[in-house]
Amino acid sequence: DVDGKGTQRNLKQWTQGEGGAGLGRWSPDGSKIAFVGGRDKPGSQIYLIESDGGEARKLTSLPEGSVGALLWSPDRSKIAFSFRESHPDRTEKAKKEREEKGLSTPPWEIESLFYRMDGDGYFGEQRFRLYVCDVETGKHRLVYDGDPLGFGSFDWLKDSNGLVVAHSIAKDPLLDKPNDQIFVVPLHGKPKQIKNPRKGPKSSPRVSPDGQTVAYLGFDHEDDAWGVYNTQLWTVPLSGGEPRCLTESDDYCMEVLTLSDTLLGHTGDGGGSGLMSWTPDGKGIYVGIGRHGAVDVGLVDIRKSGVKLLTDGQHVLLGSNLSKDGKRMACTWGDPTHLMEAGYLDLEAKASGKGLKPTILTSCNKEWLSEVELSPAEEVWIPSTDGIKVHTWFMRPTKTKGSKSKTPAVLEIHGGPHAQYGWSFFHEFQVLCAQGYGVVFCNPRGSKGYGEAFCAAIRGDWGNKDWDDVASVIGWMKKQSWIDKSKMGVMGGSYGGYMTNWVVSHNQDFVGAITDRCVFNWMSAGGNSDFPLNKDGYFGGQPWGDHAKIAKLWQQSPISHFESVKTPMLIIHSEGDLRCNVEQGDQVFYVLKCLGVECRYVRYPVSTSHGLSRGGPPDLRIHRLSEITKWWRRWLS
Repeated sequence: DVDGKGTQRNLKQWTQGEGGAGLGRWSPDGSKIAFVGGRDKPGSQIYLIESDGGEARKLTSLPEGSVGALLWSPDRSKIAFSFRESHPDRTEKAKKEREEKGLSTPPWEIESLFYRMDGDGYFGEQRFRLYVCDVETGKHRLVYDGDPLGFGSFDWLKDSNGLVVAHSIAKDPLLDKPNDQIFVVPLHGKPKQIKNPRKGPKSSPRVSPDGQTVAYLGFDHEDDAWGVYNTQLWTVPLSGGEPRCLTESDDYCMEVLTLSDTLLGHTGDGGGSGLMSWTPDGKGIYVGIGRHGAVDVGLVDIRKSGVKLLTDGQHVLLGSNLSKDGKRMACTWGDPTHLMEAGYLDLEAKASGKGLKPTILTSCNKEWLSEVELSPAEEVWIPSTDGIKVHTWFMRPTKTKGSKSKTPAVLEIHGGPHAQYGWSFFHEFQVLCAQGYGVVFCNPRGSKGYGEAFCAAIRGDWGNKDWDDVASVIGWMKKQSWIDKSKMGVMGGSYGGYMTNWVVSHNQDFVGAITDRCVFNWMSAGGNSDFPLNKDGYFGGQPWGDHAKIAKLWQQSPISHFESVKTPMLIIHSEGDLRCNVEQGDQVFYVLKCLGVECRYVRYPVSTSHGLSRGGPPDLRIHRLSEITKWWRRWLS
């Protein structure tokens, strides 16, 4: 209740029971909420619940499968949704029948390179397709299946008689140069492509209030960018024509991922800045801006172009729904000592020197916060090579506040690499501080949030400029009066695991290391990821054929530099990791054993994925943290 008094008194629980509830979406008049629930197992269904609470009503009767996204039509009569039906051999019914007959699980029969995704599992040739459901009867029908990957995005036309859909038109989207296009899909009739001469990625189409224009996020580079380029805001007439970039004068990326292990649920993988919402009068578009470790809300004037920041702070502020009159924007807000809470921005308020301030409506973690002592994050900019300064944060251990003695410290390196650490709550960091360790984390070159050139500096050249920056931070750590330089550790996950492997093969300053869900050998990793490397793409090489091209990948693989490693290492990996395959962890363990280096390998089950640390089962997340703290007690005590 936005206008209620106090915090928790505003909070009401609407759903309960098994199966959970997600993807909640307000009806245009605010009277109902549609959501996806798993209570009708084994599949997922769309449910409706009145906005003042009550019992939810099951709307759909879908076969076993997964609902990917849903959106009400402007006239409230229909809901468009994406749905992927389970493979007939992989349904619960088929499994039960095989068990009764004593039959084996059948093989996957695969022809497309896109047959699995980390966190989503294996789906073979099955794809998400677009359906429309009648809100009164619950009847649904297929309206579009032209997306080769099935992960496109869509919006309604203002007359509720059709959709706009953005997706790749490449024959093999995982290998071909990016070429997404936008289509108008009438509910009755043939789809028609909006004429747009620009290639490159396009996502999140949003139809203007007058129904004449489509805004979207993307860029027009056609090469294999792998997250290097700035995602920009564009508009194109619904009738087709030359698109217009509204943010080309700003060195901002509209889709910066700000990393955290407590941010799941808002944007999928945590802290993306990809807000895009038209103002009710159609004169502007609200966007999310990730920069310098923060996430803020900005406004783009359609006529003038360019981004005007509406908020500015050391926080992660994720904008969301607008009120019908456009005067308020729902948001979530958090910082290094505050877990995300819900609130709103008064868009008509007079901004202070730091911009609009959110009104926070909830305090879901008040009881827990009252029981623990948290460590704040302090920032510093550390000089590196080429005149670059590396944005760095440090958190002092809570156990030794006020003490003049030196403390052990851990350098954390983020994943991506084209993402950013920042002003978000990191449970893992707070656990380490509570155990008596200082924590240092930074955004080396390759990170988002500091301009396109900063991000692109490591393209096809991992272990060079990024290592320069990490080495500069290590040098800074060794000079700090509060850090015991004889008791320093290094750790990271994904690309952070890659760089941890790189650090120990190029540096002897750390007495212990933890490599988590890492990349170790691009010769194998490039072909066994759910998103494999393109031939002559991002890295400019390939793991077969021409020896010069092989050498480019081999030189950027930590395994090629491991002959002199002496640092004891804990290796953490998930058997169900489809992004960085578990064989990467296997190889690290094998090489360390051959070298006689002390090591320990913790291998989590196939039911877990690359995102274990931020979205895995709570018991295994606790187990992982206990393994980390035990390792540091052994080597940093």
